[in-house]
Amino acid sequence: MTATTRPDIDPDRRRGRGALTNQSGRFDLVRVEENDGWDMAEERGAFQTHVTEERIGRLITYNTSPDLPFDRSINPYRGCEHGCVYCFARPTHAYLGLSPGLDFETRLVARPNAAEVLERELRARSYTVAPVAIGTNTDPYQPVERDRGIMRDVLGVLREFRHPVGIVTKGALVERDIDILAPMAAQGLTHVGVSLTTLDADLSRRMEPRAPSPARRLRMIRSLSDAGIPVRAMLAPVVPGLTDHEVEPLLSAARDAGASAASWIMLRLPREVEGLMMDWLTAHYPNKAEKVMARLREMHGGKAYTPEWGRRMRGEGIHAEMIAQRFRKAAARLGLDKGLPPLRTDLFLPPLARDGQLALF
Repeated sequence: MTATTRPDIDPDRRRGRGALTNQSGRFDLVRVEENDGWDMAEERGAFQTHVTEERIGRLITYNTSPDLPFDRSINPYRGCEHGCVYCFARPTHAYLGLSPGLDFETRLVARPNAAEVLERELRARSYTVAPVAIGTNTDPYQPVERDRGIMRDVLGVLREFRHPVGIVTKGALVERDIDILAPMAAQGLTHVGVSLTTLDADLSRRMEPRAPSPARRLRMIRSLSDAGIPVRAMLAPVVPGLTDHEVEPLLSAARDAGASAASWIMLRLPREVEGLMMDWLTAHYPNKAEKVMARLREMHGGKAYTPEWGRRMRGEGIHAEMIAQRFRKAAARLGLDKGLPPLRTDLFLPPLARDGQLALF
């Protein structure tokens, strides 16, 4: 596969962003392929982050995937300003008529009534409690959360209902909510997974340009752990031929920072992410691009990615198994192979309605 970078995206305009292109989504009737020359004389500034609001009627999303340890999740935002070029959630922006490329990290959608809707859903007589996951699609602690506070409002509802929640993030803003998370953790109601990809600050800055540095993420693990919040170090994704040599150092650094468990996921390139990743590799690591893609194709039967359950997270073949064995051995040696304690569901109890009356429905 060859790179598809378009000449109309000036590198200065996309500085600090992960994707190199902003090609049309797969559902668009009109596909933008190249610059027609009409705006060549126009001075165009850097891509700015724009946030629109979406008033939702439902918040909790349910799944039946055997690959996932949860059956429900919450997303306070669509899109993610962290700009991780490898993000498997990028294709979801196509459903909005937006590009999985630069649009995904610059045109965000916030859900300001998320907490209100969540409270209504948790009060429903038909609701059955089980741990809810947050951050499995887009990061709830991306920079926009600092001003919007939607994730904090959602956490406030979960705390009131004593509802179990597992969080995945690479955003340092999670430390702001330790005052909520620590008491919940003391009741066995929460744990946090911190995504680690590399210890190389330069590689991280290129690959996930607006996410905290590797050193900062390790300090996040320490802050959460010191507050009594169980932390899982998530090596996600492992990029074969680029970051796979860091499995053992990452696990050691995470253990030293206070992580008590660890997991890993192989790089996933669904739909448009394959082209975005290939563009990025060709631009930043041209001598490694074909090696990375060859390893992935070997793991997925000749394709860059296969979506089948049981295969999509890890791949198959000698290289996939080699990484898995190295992870298992290092995790066992470091005491990170026991997993986190299960979240409690027996404490769930809807509080009084906000008007002070008992909730009947």
